[in-house]
Amino acid sequence: MSPPTAPTGSTRLNPVSEDGGVEEDDKNTMRLVEGISHPSRAEDVQDLHRLQKSSTKPRQDDAGQVASLSETLRSSARTVGPKVVRGEQGKNVPIAKKLESQRTGFMAAMSDSGLKPTVVYHNLTPAELYEKALQHEPGTSITSAGALATLSGAKTGRSPRDKRVVREPNSENDIWWNQEKNGSPNFEMDERTFLLNRERAVDYLNMLDRLYVFDGYAGWDPEARIKIRVVCARAYHALFMYNMLIRPTDQELLNFGQPDFTILNAGAFPVNRYTSYMSSSTSVDVSLKAKEMVILGTQYAGEMKKGIFTVMHYLMPKRGILSLHSGCNVGKNDDVTLFFGLSGTGKTTLSTDKARPLIGDDEHCWGDNGVFNIEGGCYAKCINLKRQNEPEIWGAIKFGTVLENVVFDENTREVDFDNNAVTENTRASYPIHYIDNARIPCVGPHPKNLILLCCDAFGVLPPVSKLTKEQAMYHFISGYTAKVAGTEQGITEPEATFSACFGGAFLLWHPMKYASMLAEKMDQHGTNAWLVNTGWTGGRYGVGSRFKLKHTRSIINAIHSGELNQAEYNSTPIFDLRVPTSISEVPVSMLNPEAQWSDKQEFQDTLRHLAELYTSNFGKYASGGGFVSKDLAERIVTAGPHLLQNGSK
Repeated sequence: MSPPTAPTGSTRLNPVSEDGGVEEDDKNTMRLVEGISHPSRAEDVQDLHRLQKSSTKPRQDDAGQVASLSETLRSSARTVGPKVVRGEQGKNVPIAKKLESQRTGFMAAMSDSGLKPTVVYHNLTPAELYEKALQHEPGTSITSAGALATLSGAKTGRSPRDKRVVREPNSENDIWWNQEKNGSPNFEMDERTFLLNRERAVDYLNMLDRLYVFDGYAGWDPEARIKIRVVCARAYHALFMYNMLIRPTDQELLNFGQPDFTILNAGAFPVNRYTSYMSSSTSVDVSLKAKEMVILGTQYAGEMKKGIFTVMHYLMPKRGILSLHSGCNVGKNDDVTLFFGLSGTGKTTLSTDKARPLIGDDEHCWGDNGVFNIEGGCYAKCINLKRQNEPEIWGAIKFGTVLENVVFDENTREVDFDNNAVTENTRASYPIHYIDNARIPCVGPHPKNLILLCCDAFGVLPPVSKLTKEQAMYHFISGYTAKVAGTEQGITEPEATFSACFGGAFLLWHPMKYASMLAEKMDQHGTNAWLVNTGWTGGRYGVGSRFKLKHTRSIINAIHSGELNQAEYNSTPIFDLRVPTSISEVPVSMLNPEAQWSDKQEFQDTLRHLAELYTSNFGKYASGGGFVSKDLAERIVTAGPHLLQNGSK
């Protein structure tokens, strides 16, 4: 007799004995797995992919929004923009059927001929932008931390000599135009040349198979914010601006309407070198009349961020709001501090404080209601980034963050932040809420303290000094720090660097305009100003040593606690800076720079040399530019270093 077979639809797991029973040893382990049928709910693979994605908040695009996008993509030589419809390119499905069955986060813009549709992805989420970048942009990867690592092409930094501002009647008398050795960053171009570059950019963008549009805001104060539209060819650029602008709610996006300012980023396409005013294959053009910025010949994302900042530097002062290149945090008593400083001064490190929520790390405005951040994110340098030194920035590098031009292990995808093989200017862009103690909304009351940071590599300035209003204006306009050997090729000795208002590359008005507004607001709100040196003591770079970070933090804490408002002060030679005689947890000997030098004559010579550099630089601004009275201009100059003809004080 044959042994029985297992029932149909089940799997035999244990042996069956000759008499049809289960062998004794296996009685306790016998199991039958029933075959269960799970019929597919999809008709085909395409339908299966459709079922995979649900939409609790389907995107909505009304007729006004569609028309607005069409107008943005209109070239200057044509009277109407391209036809814009919803849908996806390349599928033989009527548009009406697509609208019935698909959640669409994109729009298809038809070229003028109507034969070549171009997909325009509008305000996609980070996850969607990751997918597009990985699909279409070589050199894009996901790091082990979840960030999107990408490359900006040949340009790994801004191109300030290629920036142009259109000279036109409505604004030309406001702009601080570049003239020989006046320090202005504003090189002019005419309206016709701007239109030529715009036409080139728009035609290039309309040729592409896909575009990305992001609509967002600049400015956290609802009364002062402006609507920004970014049109670009790379998902990386769209994600970057998703991080850096203030992201609209669904309702705000639906009601967005026409933007107040538009960036047309055709950075992968070069400028025509034979066009007037061009100095290279790169051009970054701003037209205040057209309310547009055109980018050609550079894919560096920072051009967009700083382009918006430049525009805010023009628009906000016209409204009586002071725009500032600064970090900002707030204490438990709602006391706000603004931190000014060039690269290497410690602005990011010192403004990021666990005990004081961060309002912003780089761009702010000071208006009638207090301060507000311009941006919705941070753009941090990450060369030599260490978790123990900057834990907040380290923790912000995760899914949604853009890592620009970093080097990573090709197998593990772990980033080597010490590696500068691509550039020294590696960057991380992330939304501000990625910082654990960020203050959202990013607004605060009027500042109680202004901290002007410098890194004096000559080793002659004190670690902290309290400034008069005129001294604050002088040092704000000067924007001093020093480069040291190793920071740039060819630098072997300390080299003074001055950047007006600590952000000279982004100013449109004369520096005195911003300084006079700063002084007025300091007077109105009783704000204190401090010059803090994070550089060297006991000798210049290579001889002395840099101030310890713990001592600088103690100085900042003494400012915030009010200790330095009660301190006694001595004055320094030549610069006439008021230095406290003592500070908690700071060695008294550190407060007197001259006492730290073994060669007193060398100290005096170095101090005079730095004073001469200050005086020479400030000569560009001494007239006041018509923004302050002659009397105040003279008082500001007098607040600087005092040198007699023989070089002594």
